[in-house]
Formats: sequence, structure tokens, C-alpha cells
Amino acid sequence: VQLQASGGGLVQAGGSLRLSCSASGTIGPINSMGWYRQVPGKQRELVARIISGGFTDYGDSVRGRFTLFRDNAKKSLWLQMNTLKPEDTAVYYCNIQSTGGNDYWGQGTLVTVSS
Repeated sequence: VQLQASGGGLVQAGGSLRLSCSASGTIGPINSMGWYRQVPGKQRELVARIISGGFTDYGDSVRGRFTLFRDNAKKSLWLQMNTLKPEDTAVYYCNIQSTGGNDYWGQGTLVTVSS
């Protein structure tokens, strides 16, 4: 299984970016799909994820600014990021968790927000 993430880049504060992630290979039933981010020296943190059943969970710092979209059948997900802030600067990782307990990660895409 491979997750391919794209869409990162450099943007000014207040701007927008859309991250994309698509999976290839056999995953099986999906428990959750989402995005996490990490900055050097800190733990990886939840940005947003959709859990089986449709519930969407957002990190407190992005709620109201970021929106997560997904297509289970296509094993794809997108993260629309609006009103970006310098503190959103991080490497963003897409993630898919199967109901069988497998955890798949993309390679990470860097988002840099300049002030």
C-alpha cells in the first residue's frame, strides 16, 4: 500500500492551499482517513480525520479554517486549508487506518506559511 500526498508549498499568511492524497494497493475496510502534521521537535498532531460513519474530527487550532474531503471508494482525501497562519507551517502526512488495525502513512508534504 502506498499513499501519495501532494499540494504543499509556500503561501503567505491568510492564503489557501489544498492538499491531496491518494492510496494504491489493497487496504480493505477503512476505519479512518485523515491528515496529521509535525514540526521538528514536536509530536505529530491530528489536523483532521474522518472516522467510519462519517464523523469528522478537527484539531482545535484548525477548526473552522480547514475542511477535509474524502472518497472512500477512490481511497482519496483532500484537505482544504484556508486563512493559513505561520503556525500552520509543518510537514503534513496523510493517513489511512484500516479496520484490521493497519496504519498507512504518506511520505509527507511540506507546507510553509510566511508572515
